[in-house]
Amino acid sequence: MKLGTWLSIGSPVIAELAAQSGFDWLLLDLEHGCGNEADILPQLQAIRGNDAKGVVRVGAPHSDLIARTLDWGAHGIMVPHVNSADEAESIVKATRYSPHGSRGYSRTVRANGYGLRPIDEVPAPLVMAQIETIEGVNRAAEIAAVDGIDVLFIGPSDMRYDLQQRPELAPGGFDFCVAQVAGAASAAGKETGILARDPGDVKKFQDLGFKYIAVDSDLAILRKSYLATTGK
Repeated sequence: MKLGTWLSIGSPVIAELAAQSGFDWLLLDLEHGCGNEADILPQLQAIRGNDAKGVVRVGAPHSDLIARTLDWGAHGIMVPHVNSADEAESIVKATRYSPHGSRGYSRTVRANGYGLRPIDEVPAPLVMAQIETIEGVNRAAEIAAVDGIDVLFIGPSDMRYDLQQRPELAPGGFDFCVAQVAGAASAAGKETGILARDPGDVKKFQDLGFKYIAVDSDLAILRKSYLATTGK
């Protein structure tokens, strides 16, 4: 299992602390987080030298944003609301250099050690496709089959919301959909991931075969601690 957590505040101090706290990976959130693109590089720099890997969730599958985050030295990317194999293929191409993709090459970016690290020593980035909709669940098998997609990562909040709003289209309840996505990933030889708000759920998801499990977020952890302190 790879244990991670969400970094929503955008602080390099929090990123550095989280990296030193034993997490295997950290999700730097550009979709719903408080920070912006300018906050990503300082966070990646802050966690350098630790075992924790930085994964950036982009807000949308824009190839230029994907390329920039990888140039800054992100270990991988996460893309929300992936609903088809075509979308998944487009995302993978944005992470790959020619002839396998469309990512522009620069010898002097941070990912290449500012010119000190040969390109053939730079590993392919981890690519996480978020499954968050009914369409994504129904097409999980074809998304998982795309070469270059490493992880099907379930977004539980969005998935629950979509299932509640469109129950007539749902293939089943939340637990059914989770199992369907996990089964599709396993059949394709890919990994699965999920965000668990309760640390007590980690073992449950681990027993279901999930490898990349994120526990809560910096913002939520602070909120809970503040409320516990004030008794609110």
